Amino acid sequence: MSRAAIRYAKAVLSLAQDKNATEDVQKDMQSIIATIDSSSDLKMVLNSPLIKSEVKLASLREIFKSTGDLTQKLFDTLIENKRVSLLDNVAKQYIVLFDQLNNTQIAKVTTAVPLDKVLSSKVLAKVKELTGNEATIENVIDESIIGGFILRVGDLQYNASIANKLTSLKRELSN
Repeated sequence: MSRAAIRYAKAVLSLAQDKNATEDVQKDMQSIIATIDSSSDLKMVLNSPLIKSEVKLASLREIFKSTGDLTQKLFDTLIENKRVSLLDNVAKQYIVLFDQLNNTQIAKVTTAVPLDKVLSSKVLAKVKELTGNEATIENVIDESIIGGFILRVGDLQYNASIANKLTSLKRELSN
């Protein structure tokens, strides 16, 4: 993450706090991240030095016309400072700062099959016990782990996957 993206995200969060709009801006940022991640064309437009700033701004305004004033002002500022290629990083950093502000974290849980509600609530309780913070779950499906789960919260990682256990057993047997 670039320092510039962090500075822009902090500025947007500060403005959002002043206007009691942190949650609205957070939803906008989630929308921006999802849209940019799913559109290679949009990534290309934002990163291309050949496409004029006016075209980039018009594209952002059209694609994200339902976003709030603060998000629209962010587009203006990034275009004006020729930093629009940082938009997705600014949005991701905003989410991180927003979560820190609200003492919540994203718990990334990798499983071989989708989590059900019972397991989700157990994972959330475990995260609360480990970190003392609330969390939201992001479930990633990876059949290569065979079974079990991998939990990642911030810098903490707990690997209880069958694939990991098989690998460590193989290492023990080969020694």
